[in-house]
Amino acid sequence: MNQNVQQFKADFFKALAHPMRIRILELLGEGDKSVNELQSILGTEGSAVSQQLAVLRSKNVVQGIKEGTTVTYSLRDPLIKDLLTVAKQIFDNHLVDAISMLEDMRKDS
Repeated sequence: MNQNVQQFKADFFKALAHPMRIRILELLGEGDKSVNELQSILGTEGSAVSQQLAVLRSKNVVQGIKEGTTVTYSLRDPLIKDLLTVAKQIFDNHLVDAISMLEDMRKDS
């Protein structure tokens, strides 16, 4: 059982392991969007956005609902938005630590 949970977590984080996928999730955290909307905001080709959405879909991170010829994507779980917020806070904490260390090194020079 524990190994299954660890495997799920590893697969989940692999799905997040791309800058464009993170940005897509941030945008979907603001609200549902179509591929065209995401493409426009990201300033990239639709095929690149579609490829990244396919990875996120395959890992059940996002879901798409077809309305006519348009597919609108949303986060499968709203807690993903919280996860990204916490990840940014962790990054900010590491950055603060690095800045403090740099300031200490400069004082010692």
